[in-house]
Amino acid sequence: MTTRRFIDLSERELLALAISSEEEDGRIYADFADGLRENYPASAHVFTDMAAEENAHRRQLIDLFVQKFGDHIPLVRRQDVRGWVQRRPIWQLRPLGVDVVRRQARQMEQDAARFYQQAASRTTDAAIRKLLGDLAAAEAEHENTAAQIEAEHLPGDVRAGEDDDARRRFILQIIQPGLVGLMDGSVSTLAPVFAAAFATHNPWNAFLVGMAASIGAGISMGFAEALADDGKLSGRGAPLLRGLACGVMTFAGGIGHTLPYLIPNFYTATVIACIVVVIELISIAVIQWKFMSTPPLAAAAKVMLGGALVLAAGILIGNS
Repeated sequence: MTTRRFIDLSERELLALAISSEEEDGRIYADFADGLRENYPASAHVFTDMAAEENAHRRQLIDLFVQKFGDHIPLVRRQDVRGWVQRRPIWQLRPLGVDVVRRQARQMEQDAARFYQQAASRTTDAAIRKLLGDLAAAEAEHENTAAQIEAEHLPGDVRAGEDDDARRRFILQIIQPGLVGLMDGSVSTLAPVFAAAFATHNPWNAFLVGMAASIGAGISMGFAEALADDGKLSGRGAPLLRGLACGVMTFAGGIGHTLPYLIPNFYTATVIACIVVVIELISIAVIQWKFMSTPPLAAAAKVMLGGALVLAAGILIGNS
């Protein structure tokens, strides 16, 4: 579909574009409210009020359009205008995280105001400049109004509570399954990789074993996490998301110390692989400390002990 330049639109088309944009933004805010209502009711109230603000501005624009151009409003949409600010579809933001939605809402108002201002600076037509300037001011006022509505419905204690809930959900849905996968991939694949390496002294054989073990463990852990809990009672979120996080991190944990065996020299590859193992185990300990409130020394001691035992088992089996 051929798009038109923003500067080529008539005043009638500009008003029609503003009306369709306000309507779309109002519906996006209403979708935000619907997606947040179950877990973040206070923030949902904020976006319900913001949707009402957008609808009020849309009615004002419609009244102005009818007064100047008549009853028929042509369909002019964002995607019909070259360079116009595009909005991400709401389904791309699900599951809705409260911080993501707040950032998206602020960005929506800022982008629209900035675009109107830039467009106004490019035209010499006084009427168009006035119209675009008024629209820019309206969008800037939307941002101020949104801040006032948020302050009214999200006092400090309510927002802090919602932020805590968001962090807890992030840990349950992403960090926890990802950490389980990283631990499994980093530790469980040590034995087969190093056993193959020391049994054959052939880096390529060790790489093939490590790649197979990493892929197999990733698939297995991903399915296990996804099928273990549907998330409805535990609040751990969508099983597909958890399974994906777990599977990807399992593969990442195993492939890290496997890739060095692409180096043809056995001893060089093994030394680098051991260094990677230490980095992996330290990363696990840091994640446990930062997100799981595990004391750093205790976390490091546990993962280092477990990794060392599995690594030793692999080397002993490979040399037997």
